Amino acid sequence: MKQAGELLKNAGYVEEGYINGMLEREKLVSTYLDHNIAIPHGEAEVKEKVKKTGIVVLQYPQGIDYGDGNTVKFLIGIAGKGNEHIDVIAKLAGILDDEAEAEKLVNSSDADYVYNCLK
Repeated sequence: MKQAGELLKNAGYVEEGYINGMLEREKLVSTYLDHNIAIPHGEAEVKEKVKKTGIVVLQYPQGIDYGDGNTVKFLIGIAGKGNEHIDVIAKLAGILDDEAEAEKLVNSSDADYVYNCLK
């Protein structure tokens, strides 16, 4: 998750303090969704650290331990200006409704496919 925060910062989406907000939010409630997907994002207290809305995608083909017995293979770090992160989460919810589609997204090595699913 810290890696996702660093990528968001390096891409100009967030300021440094946002990363700590992502870590603090995870302590309160896991951002693990289902189907090996997690969507870490900052807590409300660090909203002012978001410069512009953006996402970063990290894939872990072997999976990483995300706590509570969950394994993550597909991690989407989210920075949402205002409430724009809700659009990204809603899009993912639609994908997760279809287990086959979620599996295809998690295991895809086609950057264009992933981009088109998430835009």
